[in-house]
Amino acid sequence: MKKFFNEELIKILLSIILLVISFFISNENIKLILLVLSYITISFEMYIKLIKNIKSFEIFDETFLMIIATIGAFFISSYLEAVMVMLLYQIGEYLSELTVSKSKDSIIALMDLRVDMALLDNNGSPKEVRIEKVKIGDIFIVKPGEKVPLDGIVVKGESYLDTSSLTGESVPKHVKENDEVLSGCINKDGILRIQATKTSKNSTAQKIVELLESYNTNKSNEEKFISKFASKYTKIVVLSTVLVVLIPTLLGGEFKEWLYKALVFLVTSCPCALVISVPLGYICGIGKASKSGAIIKGSKELEDLSNIDYLMLDKTGTITEGVFKINKIETTLKEEELLKIVASAENNSIHPIADAIKQEYNDKLYEVNDYKEISGQGITCVINKQKVLIGNEKLLKNNNVEFTETTEVGTIIYIAIDNKYVGYILISDKIRKENKDLSILKKCIKKDIIILSGDNENIVKDVAKKVKIDKYYAELLPKDKVKYVNEYKDKGTVMFIGDGINDAPVIKKATVGVSMGNIGSDAAIEASDVVLMKDNLMKIKEVINISKFTKKKITQNIVFALGVKFLVLILSLFGLSTILMATFADVGVTLLSILNVLIIFKKKVY
Repeated sequence: MKKFFNEELIKILLSIILLVISFFISNENIKLILLVLSYITISFEMYIKLIKNIKSFEIFDETFLMIIATIGAFFISSYLEAVMVMLLYQIGEYLSELTVSKSKDSIIALMDLRVDMALLDNNGSPKEVRIEKVKIGDIFIVKPGEKVPLDGIVVKGESYLDTSSLTGESVPKHVKENDEVLSGCINKDGILRIQATKTSKNSTAQKIVELLESYNTNKSNEEKFISKFASKYTKIVVLSTVLVVLIPTLLGGEFKEWLYKALVFLVTSCPCALVISVPLGYICGIGKASKSGAIIKGSKELEDLSNIDYLMLDKTGTITEGVFKINKIETTLKEEELLKIVASAENNSIHPIADAIKQEYNDKLYEVNDYKEISGQGITCVINKQKVLIGNEKLLKNNNVEFTETTEVGTIIYIAIDNKYVGYILISDKIRKENKDLSILKKCIKKDIIILSGDNENIVKDVAKKVKIDKYYAELLPKDKVKYVNEYKDKGTVMFIGDGINDAPVIKKATVGVSMGNIGSDAAIEASDVVLMKDNLMKIKEVINISKFTKKKITQNIVFALGVKFLVLILSLFGLSTILMATFADVGVTLLSILNVLIIFKKKVY
């Protein structure tokens, strides 16, 4: 990229030098030669581009407009204006490309998470290797000031990590033995020994960088409009230019006068401001969101965020912490025996509730046979030749087990052995401290906030009341959540926020699917339109406001560019504008539009 800009800059400077020298030459022939050389220097690449466009039958663009305009100027002996028009246009293009490139680079630098090398422990003899050679289970060393190269678990050491590149959070995170760390974080002080849990290909840093680099795969409606508009618009401009010359000339007007007006018309019509500033606006919006700790997949997704009707939320792991603890055990058996049976059955499950039970009981387990998970109900299996049922009230009712439902608030795990009820375990989950008043998020959307949960009615009702949400649906299977998302999509745009794994089908169905917290999960990145890098629902308020501000700036640019161009076009028809004025107007509008969208990246908009 640097080489490209250096070459362009040399051409511009050489063209300017030739132009300046021509001012001091009195011989008209030599002056003309210098002006022609200046013109050729600055426009040669554009002619090459035009030839390529002709070969691919894509003639009508801003390149075609500028070449026709300058050739016309030479035709009517406006040599200086022809050179100046092309020179100013190329300067404007250079500055625009430079600005766009630096904006993209700043975004990539913002998320420059990748590390090429890792320091392997190598049995006490540290050895530096490329991260591609690090295998799962290998232990690597991260010194103070270094980036964590791969996802892993701390096996030795204690330190503070700068996680701002991932989460947007400025406060360092304290880590110690057995804590999970993610690639891309910066080690602040202590030496850490970390056991790799992912390869470089699947690391969090790599996934995020890949996501950012492919940001432009989904185009916004404005970008699609501008692409179509620019193509059709240019053809209309060329036709209008021909008519501006022909009609007045046929009616007795002077040919050279109306040709000049047509050339002014042509230069003014160049759509550069729109073609450059609209995509750049979305680049800045996506970059701003990433700085705040949210990764947005494309400009289409960023655009959709500005127009959300319904916000739907998963409960467990989204509103709550997703960290379950046993609060109570009621059983006809010994508590130790009940825990052993349940822990044995839940041993192969990855559900957070299973983790809570396994943490409570860490002794020797029973052998489990005929294990089966029933979605939305629980587990059936055989332990000690006895049929064991572990799950919610649906599981017991469907197996005709007589029992008394408890009214306690929390997740209730009912247990039956050989179709005889033996007790229950009460497990509870805490609401995240930042989610105490989710009604705040209503300011960002047009209609309702709704909880969709697979948990029982009492628990969901209690959580909804505590976080100040009026509407909820409980005891839902994944397919039920999909059904509700589809129903509400018929009424408007739907954002769904879930954990990115269990809710992947629902996330995919929503207008905007958001995963929160599972930043190390491939499923989160692949299923979601937006990935929140921190377990904080309030981040979505920032993201939505960034989207709205971006949309506002892009709309301003479209109105401003079209308005100025329309005004200059009218003036040109009355002979009140020159080719140079038209060029200044085009370049000026482009640069002002660029500056306007760059505000997105700089200004605090929450």
